[in-house]
Amino acid sequence: MTDSLVVPEDTIRTTVGDLDLPRMGVVEQVWETDPIPADAIESRAADAVGSLDFASVPDGGEVAIGAGSRGIANLPAIVRGVVAGVRDRGYDPFVFPAMGSHGGATAEGQREKLNTLGVSEASVGCEIRATMAVETVGETPERGVPVYADENAVAADGIVMVNRIKPHTDFGGEVESGLSKMLVIGMGKQKGAKMAHDWAVDWSLRNMLPEITSQLLDALPVAGGVAVVEDEHDDTTLIEGVPASGFLERERELLEIAYERMPTLPFDGLDVLVVDRIGKDVSGQGMDTNVTGRRHFTINEPEPESPEVKRIYLRGFTAKTKGNAMGMGQADFAHRDVRENIAPSKALINAITASTVRSVRLPPVVENDRAGLLGALGTIGPVAGDEARVLRVTDTMRLQRCYASAPLIEAARERDDLRVVAEPGDIAFDDDGDFVAPSPGED
Repeated sequence: MTDSLVVPEDTIRTTVGDLDLPRMGVVEQVWETDPIPADAIESRAADAVGSLDFASVPDGGEVAIGAGSRGIANLPAIVRGVVAGVRDRGYDPFVFPAMGSHGGATAEGQREKLNTLGVSEASVGCEIRATMAVETVGETPERGVPVYADENAVAADGIVMVNRIKPHTDFGGEVESGLSKMLVIGMGKQKGAKMAHDWAVDWSLRNMLPEITSQLLDALPVAGGVAVVEDEHDDTTLIEGVPASGFLERERELLEIAYERMPTLPFDGLDVLVVDRIGKDVSGQGMDTNVTGRRHFTINEPEPESPEVKRIYLRGFTAKTKGNAMGMGQADFAHRDVRENIAPSKALINAITASTVRSVRLPPVVENDRAGLLGALGTIGPVAGDEARVLRVTDTMRLQRCYASAPLIEAARERDDLRVVAEPGDIAFDDDGDFVAPSPGED
């Protein structure tokens, strides 16, 4: 049966007229990195616990360890190290999912979500306690916004959060994605996450996170957090224990480091960006808005200053995202595989909770890659197709190697931070009109 929402290639060709396609080569970004060796991750995490403040925790007391963010490299080893570090100091650790509404907003779903991240009772060596029940532990002074926290964490003698420090996709501020956000939204479960995103509509998370973090630090026995920073390859480059007294100040400093190490597109101005896949395991918004420069689907938040991308063509999803289409609203065209593999309920629940429903709007759907590229090129203004600045990436997390059109290849030759790996050639399509060449980030 023909899908009436899928526009055939012939229709696109007729509409855009005679249009040359760009010749594409390959460029590689040159990054200098110094990751922590894999066999040292666990011990580094255990050592980081030594910087935390357990003064209020009695000997043998229970310590709740919050974990659950997606896409963190070496997460099982990091959590296992934190568990060992807590236990070595004479306390009784347990892990709880600190992931807001994820996992279908059910306790079992969140336990399973942790398991898919490699965090299980067997892998980290302690009990996992999952619940969606929360307690109200305070309210913000001026607005009277209730502050929620996981019931099991509230009952513990101490709390330790484990998270990666990174730029957030929905907003910019002194504190973005990291320990404070996990404390406020992750530990707040579905109720806390919905509260935060509802109020973010006119208050902004950049203002809310520091204020509610301070409320939680005053109300609960937070010993601190173990912060992780990753490099351009998404390898672990820093693991640091941050006591509660330094949460906001140190997190600001670590965020600056994370911005410096964040992989970005190799060019600031593009006519067309082709993204092979989006997914929650790539970014909370499917494709990182700090990479694409598109944050128009959020409310009360400015766009990133760069890059400037005229058109985005989206080709599909990661396997791990299981049809969660968060981020597809950033695209201008989408391959038919996007429409065929969407899990609408999962995407909409996520979008409603985050108050970013425009992020899951379905772009115009085209029959194949050739149609998507032609449609994008036909809407960038008076730029000849063979002169267009076109970049194709695997996703917004894997950006070291990219397909680049001839004008970008020529620009890359003049830069020390880029290497030309393959000279431009004609784009090869299969019998269905899809790209023959694999994703540029595939080995």
